[in-house]
Amino acid sequence: MKNYLLTHFDDIEAVPCPCGMSKRAFVQPNNSTASTHYVEISEDARTHYHKTFTEIYLILETEGEAFIELDGELLPVKPMTTIMIKPGCRHRAVGKMKIINTAIPTFDPDDEWFD
Repeated sequence: MKNYLLTHFDDIEAVPCPCGMSKRAFVQPNNSTASTHYVEISEDARTHYHKTFTEIYLILETEGEAFIELDGELLPVKPMTTIMIKPGCRHRAVGKMKIINTAIPTFDPDDEWFD
């Protein structure tokens, strides 16, 4: 077994997520370390939170004004902004943007919670 994983986002099919479409790298059996997602946020996301994993967002592009809402606080973002979102933090993206999202440990779709 190799001691690394390698993929290319062009080879990953996008799936719907609470804020648009996501290409999820390294979400696979036997990988509990982390996953990385390329997300095209096409609409204001639904406020949600995770109980078990931390997310790190890297804003790549924005179309007009863009914000991140964290526990009710609306903060402006621009390209190259990074945000660490800890478990339990209610969050959502506001505006159109493209991001890289790293989930630690690996993303689990059963750990998306909505109020």
